[in-house]
Amino acid sequence: MPRLRLTLAYDGTQFAGWQLQAPGGGRTVQGCLEEALERLCGAPVRVHGAGRTDSGVHAMAQVAHCDVPEHRAAIPWQRALNALLPDDVSVVDAAPVADDFHARFSATGKIYRYTLWIAPGHILPWRRAYVWDVGRYCPLDVAAMDACAALFVGFHDFAAFQNAGSAVRTTARQVHAVCRIPSASPGEMVWEFRAEGFLKQMVRNLTGALVAVGSGKVSPEDIRSVLTSGQRRLAPGTAPARGLCLVAVEYGNDGRGRKRHLLHQLAAGQG
Repeated sequence: MPRLRLTLAYDGTQFAGWQLQAPGGGRTVQGCLEEALERLCGAPVRVHGAGRTDSGVHAMAQVAHCDVPEHRAAIPWQRALNALLPDDVSVVDAAPVADDFHARFSATGKIYRYTLWIAPGHILPWRRAYVWDVGRYCPLDVAAMDACAALFVGFHDFAAFQNAGSAVRTTARQVHAVCRIPSASPGEMVWEFRAEGFLKQMVRNLTGALVAVGSGKVSPEDIRSVLTSGQRRLAPGTAPARGLCLVAVEYGNDGRGRKRHLLHQLAAGQG
């Protein structure tokens, strides 16, 4: 059966995350996509996503793959799917791919961005669903936040920054970058997180730590101790989902690399 690689953008506000839920568990991105594919293919189609974004988390470039019947392979998939999908999810690219491509296990890295609203006293209403309003803590100590961010770069055990509910073989992860990037709005601060993979709600927990440091509640050295401890109960709280967006999934030069990364990520329980 031909395999398709789909790149998706969605507003996570009204979704109970990416992953299918038990009956009554809520509307999901995967569920909406599989319903549209079934209508086009005349049979159920299972979709595999690169990452299981949580309820309320957004995506600019989530990647998924699926296998479709040979006799339906010539469908103009992007246009056909977008005609059936709800307004808060869109296929931005659809293309055939080798049958050994796997949206999750072929991935070599992921990039998330978290947006903070830092203007005290007000928030633009149309940005409310996409930022965490931390204006009450401002001005933030940006130098201390940068020092804290540097602690997360490298290969570390991030057990203290993983929320419960995910079975993984190891909580060690290689983080390539945690840094501030330019924002289009002077009222916002955007943090970018690049890694081979992330634990459950890890980016939101790291963001919670950054804000705790920036607001003077804890110091970078306190966060260093938390990271070393491996104890989630010692870490600051989890940042809200609404400020988080998956902006890219990386696949290396050839877009595949499946064997090496499948073995590596299965061993790591990586998401």
